[in-house]
Amino acid sequence: MGALLNLVDAILFIFFLLIAAAAPLIDAQTCLPLTFFPQILIDIKQWYIRQYGDYLVSEKPHFFVGIVTHELVFQWPLAILNIFAILTSKSWFNTTCLMYGASVVTSMAAVLADLFGSGKASDELIMVYFPFMGLGVLAILRGLLANPAKTTTLNIGKRSALGRKKKA
Repeated sequence: MGALLNLVDAILFIFFLLIAAAAPLIDAQTCLPLTFFPQILIDIKQWYIRQYGDYLVSEKPHFFVGIVTHELVFQWPLAILNIFAILTSKSWFNTTCLMYGASVVTSMAAVLADLFGSGKASDELIMVYFPFMGLGVLAILRGLLANPAKTTTLNIGKRSALGRKKKA
């Protein structure tokens, strides 16, 4: 089980690195003024729109702008925390990973529903977004699994030292 968790952590680590870089540099162009970004980043985003026909990014429907804003405010900091947690083996990684995964799956459900329901999305565009749903599910599953090396035994029936009264 330890080797599987290490593999999942490695996959998620790469995903979190991608998000840590792409969210503020590329995705933020959806909801912030373009004057905040260098021309090369704007050109990269325009190339992406032309290459994949991403109508969500080009048309900026309100729900999509809201999802991207949510990504920047909530998911991006969690991705950075998860990178730190993986590198330093923090015990709270499962919690932040679960939070991140649940948020991504929720966002991707709305995006994929629009892609499938609108009839505007090409198969290529769906294949750009669909892996994020899978990685969100992977993050949820990782958040639900305890690392066997870090599990602790329950102290049922024992009181903490703070709750004890000193005898005089």
